[in-house]
Amino acid sequence: MTVPDVFDPRIYADGIPHDRYRALRDFRPVARQDEYEVLGWPAGPGFWAVTRHHDVVRVLKDSATFSSELGATQIRDPEPDDLPFIRRMMLNQDPPAHGRLRRLVSRAFTPGRTGRFEAAARARARALLTGARDVAEDGVLDLVATVTDDYALLNLADLLGVPKSDRGMLLKWTERVIGYQDPDEAAALSHGPDGRPVNPRSPAVLGEMFAYAQQLATYKRRHPSDDVMTALAHATDGDTRLTAAELEMFFFLLTVAGNDTVRSAAPGGFLALAEQPDEQRRLRAGRAAVDTAVEELLRRHPPVLSFRRTATRDTELAGQPVRAGDKVVVFHASANHDERVFDEPHCLDLTRTPNPHVSFGDGPHICLGAHFARLQLRVLHEEALRTLPELSLAAPPRRLVSNFINGIKSLPLELGKPGPR
Repeated sequence: MTVPDVFDPRIYADGIPHDRYRALRDFRPVARQDEYEVLGWPAGPGFWAVTRHHDVVRVLKDSATFSSELGATQIRDPEPDDLPFIRRMMLNQDPPAHGRLRRLVSRAFTPGRTGRFEAAARARARALLTGARDVAEDGVLDLVATVTDDYALLNLADLLGVPKSDRGMLLKWTERVIGYQDPDEAAALSHGPDGRPVNPRSPAVLGEMFAYAQQLATYKRRHPSDDVMTALAHATDGDTRLTAAELEMFFFLLTVAGNDTVRSAAPGGFLALAEQPDEQRRLRAGRAAVDTAVEELLRRHPPVLSFRRTATRDTELAGQPVRAGDKVVVFHASANHDERVFDEPHCLDLTRTPNPHVSFGDGPHICLGAHFARLQLRVLHEEALRTLPELSLAAPPRRLVSNFINGIKSLPLELGKPGPR
């Protein structure tokens, strides 16, 4: 068979390529992918695309064989000079170094601390949804522009302890990092002497964010409060503290990943409900629990499309030989729709249980903020049920051009006019 291409970021502007994923799952579960020049980004050596749930979980759990550190976790290879810098981030480390940093940060990200933000998140959701409903023109609102972008950003800023005057910077930094493949975002990128865009994760681009992180940490040491940056500024592991570089990279990780997890997942969930009016009515009638519904919506629309690992040794995956140094990329949305694990995976079932989706990853790098993300999504859906009438699509969504983030840039929804049964 001709191996379907699941690398090209432009494919994802039309939605998750489920037909391609299924062909790979059925016939080439570990498939070689070319990594050609696209959208101004240079070609690479290629990689193995892993699409079945069992194999995705194996890769994510086996950090000894599939390393986050050797080549970092994005499909595109970082510049060699940037790699030591990128490895400062917990996301791009392997045990045992990863475990030390995760222990330090997990004490800041306790369920108790995040749970105390529920009342504020609920009030914010209610205000944003009510405001969007009341100003909707001809009964149509763009949920991304009026609700979900602000909801995710302001909740994160509260959790981190970022002053209101500085919160716009968080959105600017997030958009620059996650939207780097999207032509709409290209104007915000720096370019090198050769005219090529500079990777927005490189140290040359992140100086402004890092300087701010240090200023904020200094302030939190003098004026502590109940927020994550205060906890990070004071974090200790015996006699060990976060170094200045580690604190900067944590701020980067939390700002980008903490914001974009909910920023991507929230509109994806509402899109699924608008496309499936019977399931939406089931939720509205109380025949599906919101917690269970959130898990199914996450399965259908994972916030992250792919993560890369690098083989540390010669091995075999689903019968395919993989050589030491090869790039191995797992595809979350494909694993979440694997017929070997999920009955009728393309059917939205808000009561699905069990639901072993991998939308927050698995293994040692499972998303540290998953509890906070679930809380925000649950609260947003609960308030939408109270605030908004039935929702249907007013126009197709506009999606982010990216093979990494499953983003939605615009989601026009019509209020009170259900779609066809």
